[in-house]
Amino acid sequence: MLTRRTILAGMAAMAAAGPVLAAPGLQLLMVRRKGCVYCAQWDREIAPVYGRHPEGRAAPLLMVDLDGPYPDGLALARRPWLTPSFILLQGGVELARFEGYPGQERFFGVLRDMLAQAAG
Repeated sequence: MLTRRTILAGMAAMAAAGPVLAAPGLQLLMVRRKGCVYCAQWDREIAPVYGRHPEGRAAPLLMVDLDGPYPDGLALARRPWLTPSFILLQGGVELARFEGYPGQERFFGVLRDMLAQAAG
């Protein structure tokens, strides 16, 4: 039997996840380069848990090297030059971008903001 607390907790979780679930067909493009210390730090801190977070499930990860090759059909606002760069795509079209690694404590918050921006 569901308790009021369980129902309220579920509703709160759905409300919090709302912006994450609002825009289907998203991908997060991570542009990286060999030897990038911040890319390696992201690999240690975020990569193992990325797919378990609601934001990671909402925007599956696609990694490319700074020098390419890039997937066909991308429409980016500009060519990435800083690594890592995180570019939120929908149907290959750039919706939002964050350059640099904000650290383990802030990464999913930044991604959540990007997803909310994409949802409008």
